[in-house]
Amino acid sequence: MNKTAVVLFQLGGPDSISAIEPFLYNLFQDPDIFKIPIGQKFFAKIISKRRAPKVAEEYELIGGKSPINEWTEIQRRLLEEELRKEIDNVDVITAMRYWHPLTNVAAKKIEDGNYDNVVLLPLYPHNSISTVGSSFNEWNRVYKGDTSKLIYIYDFYNNEKYIKALNERIDETLERFPEEIRNDVQLVFSAHGTPISMVKNGDPYSKHIQETVNLVMKMRNNSHEYHLCYQSKVGPVKWLEPATDKMIEELAHNGKKHLLIVPISFVSDHVETLFELDIEYREDAEKNNIENYIVMKGLNDSPTFISALKEITINAINN
Repeated sequence: MNKTAVVLFQLGGPDSISAIEPFLYNLFQDPDIFKIPIGQKFFAKIISKRRAPKVAEEYELIGGKSPINEWTEIQRRLLEEELRKEIDNVDVITAMRYWHPLTNVAAKKIEDGNYDNVVLLPLYPHNSISTVGSSFNEWNRVYKGDTSKLIYIYDFYNNEKYIKALNERIDETLERFPEEIRNDVQLVFSAHGTPISMVKNGDPYSKHIQETVNLVMKMRNNSHEYHLCYQSKVGPVKWLEPATDKMIEELAHNGKKHLLIVPISFVSDHVETLFELDIEYREDAEKNNIENYIVMKGLNDSPTFISALKEITINAINN
């Protein structure tokens, strides 16, 4: 009887305030994001120490830790339960990129587990070297087992059930607006930004994001005015635009008063949705006299999203 494993790749997040600096150190050591020819460990140590206090303030406002670890564990458990309804002998294992359980731990479980098929499934719908690429590169560095068993999934930005899950969340969020203004709500799709240089080098991420937005709106029959923007810029280099905070200002300037923020590139809530979108940018919205500003919650434990992951996994095994 075949034995199957599914490895879920995710960013990971600090599980306490004291974990923030080592988490940042792991992040800044990633050569797929920060390309420093020499002295990367020294760079990571200095920058993580410098940034940790400010980042700690953000985490204090969302409960003192990242919820991404708990949400990923819930997604792992739910996916495993669903897969076991159709596949005998299947385990789902988490591999975090920058915090525990780290990728090397997952790789060791796979090596010791005597699996016949190993599906590598990043919880990033849109392929980018900084997310999917980084996760797979780390896996390839630490995994010492039989590579012929590995099945790589690079994206699922256009999966119909994933698109449906997003629309279900949008519909749920629209219900929170006063009924008389729902038709006037602006859908603001906010994606994590990337440097323009990555796009010029062929990174498919921005095209995948745009296609997801197009498919969401097509499924909705273009029910509302919508806008795509990018958040989380760091450093001096040029990133994808427009920036989310600038988009909020522009919409307010154009007389738009009701904004539904859709975190389009994330599949679970974490600091970039709970702090950046729901606290930091809310302040910008209030300063600009936005009357209704509501951030859609992440896909998290959405049954439709879990069903999408199940479908993606089974299709990968069958093909």
